[in-house]
Amino acid sequence: MPKCPKCNKEVYFAEKVTSLGKDWHRPCLRCEKCNKTLSAGSHSEHDGKPYCNRPCYAALFGPGGYGHGGTESHKY
Repeated sequence: MPKCPKCNKEVYFAEKVTSLGKDWHRPCLRCEKCNKTLSAGSHSEHDGKPYCNRPCYAALFGPGGYGHGGTESHKY
């Protein structure tokens, strides 16, 4: 039985979501920065951890100057 990479408990077929090459519990597949629940295929990965595409992944790992003003526009 595969184990969830987030909670390390067994993932049964009925509750399984496959993403990033691993099996997750649906509530465990969350953005590492904002904790938003993600659906398979609608997010990005960095160092094996899931992030929502916008704004978290783009702000953390995208090109400098990304954003529409505010604190996430610049990298320091």
